[in-house]
Amino acid sequence: MTTPRNGTSSPSRSSPANPRDLSAGQYRLGDPVVLCLSVGFIVLFVGLSLYDIDGVAGAIGAGFAWTAKALGSYFQILLLLTFFIALGLVATPAASARIGNTRTPELSTFKWVSIIMCTLLAGGGVFFAAGEPIYHFVVTPPAFSAGTEIEAGTNSAVAPALAQSFMHWGFLAWAVLGSLTAVVLSHAHYDKGQPLQPRTLLYPVLGERVMKGPLGGVVDALCVIAVVAGTVGPIGFLATQVSFGLHELFGVANNYLTQLLILIGLGAVYVTSAVTGIDKGIQILSRFNIFLALAIAVVIFVFGPTLFMVNAFTQGFGEYLTSFFAMSTMTAQSAPDWWMQWWTAFFFAWFIGYGPLMAIFVARISKGRTIRQMVLTVAVLAPVATAIWFTLLGGSGIFFQLTGVIDLTEALSNFQFDVATLTVAQALPGGTGMAAAILVLTTIFVATTGDSMSYAIAVVGAGHDDPSPLVRAFWGIAMALMAAILLYMGSGQISALQQFIVITAIPVSLVLLPSLWTGPQAALAMARIQGITSLKSSVPGEA
Repeated sequence: MTTPRNGTSSPSRSSPANPRDLSAGQYRLGDPVVLCLSVGFIVLFVGLSLYDIDGVAGAIGAGFAWTAKALGSYFQILLLLTFFIALGLVATPAASARIGNTRTPELSTFKWVSIIMCTLLAGGGVFFAAGEPIYHFVVTPPAFSAGTEIEAGTNSAVAPALAQSFMHWGFLAWAVLGSLTAVVLSHAHYDKGQPLQPRTLLYPVLGERVMKGPLGGVVDALCVIAVVAGTVGPIGFLATQVSFGLHELFGVANNYLTQLLILIGLGAVYVTSAVTGIDKGIQILSRFNIFLALAIAVVIFVFGPTLFMVNAFTQGFGEYLTSFFAMSTMTAQSAPDWWMQWWTAFFFAWFIGYGPLMAIFVARISKGRTIRQMVLTVAVLAPVATAIWFTLLGGSGIFFQLTGVIDLTEALSNFQFDVATLTVAQALPGGTGMAAAILVLTTIFVATTGDSMSYAIAVVGAGHDDPSPLVRAFWGIAMALMAAILLYMGSGQISALQQFIVITAIPVSLVLLPSLWTGPQAALAMARIQGITSLKSSVPGEA
């Protein structure tokens, strides 16, 4: 496809990404290898959990601990390189190339940013936004505990606590979710007609053999399994958090029946959203959630500890920038194993596990945007917005902890982040009303993850960006059903599944790795096609 600089496009070459080029059976059901392996994982995990619940949890826990300790540094380096190479790409003329060879974005800027924020920040960011900064406030992070005058629980610990939270949910995390990989997929899909599948990320390295046959199916299935493990966790934990919140606020019974009803309601929302698609359900849900988040943010900022939050954000973000490398390169040799395992290594592996399917989603919604707009929005703008959100909730929580309004030391020592979120919410202006609003916000954030990942998994199976609504619904229902079964066994199995994403990050990271060099090459190829530069890339198959 060739696009003149005026933005008009010549007719596209025939592409397997077009649903009409696929057999009716594949269009309906998707790749049988991906379907069988992914569904097989769900059945196997649930079956083994029913047979030996302690054995499954123990085996995953051992694999989780080994992966975090042995490969934590590798994950850190991968994220660092992804971020800085993406920033370097932004500074080049090639970053002016447009996704999909069109100057007209499919989504307005507000809708586009809303979907990115809701999908990538998701329930995890909201779930940890209140509790994580307070945890680092009462337990000084290793990067700040040695050779400093920082005393946990005092004013000197405020900036380091926020800085550590910003690092976990900041530039590195967002960049691996949709910068270089999204560029590779955008070029492959819109310019070369290749499918929106994780295997496409390996095409520049392995060629046609990964696109056809079982190898590509295995690659796609591994990435789907990682996302299923990472998404079922927030879905299950949301049910426990909302059930706990309803009990504390309104006296509703906090039991499995309440959790099951919450799961049914949540599943109905995000399955409906996924079935109606990006142009309807997904963007409507995301836009509503952004408006709700903005309303909550304004109330907290105006009626909360405003001056404290302004100072805390300024100092915390400054500390984040000045201590960036100290925090992002902290290893198990200079920090306790348990700390790296449950914080930095866990979060980084979690983001890696989501990487390929998030990149598919970002590439799909960014048509008409420049590479520069896409990378800066995902890897810079979104992390700054996340830091502000963490300051509003977590910074307020630190203020209340510091002044004695609340005491979450014991709850956070036991990693009870649902308790932390509700406690902070009740201490905010509006009390019960604010707590209820934050529960709704968290629910919709998780729903936006459920709908976008149901859609993305269906895209992977189908190989094009218009998968069957029935397949989208199937994956949404499957994840909700899996969460319901695991919650019935006990929340420990939800935790075990969430730990499993750290293990799946090993193969998934190998899928992301080539984008460190194929991302810039793909951008250069897009720029050459669009007449922005005459330089040639070395991507296989390019002239």
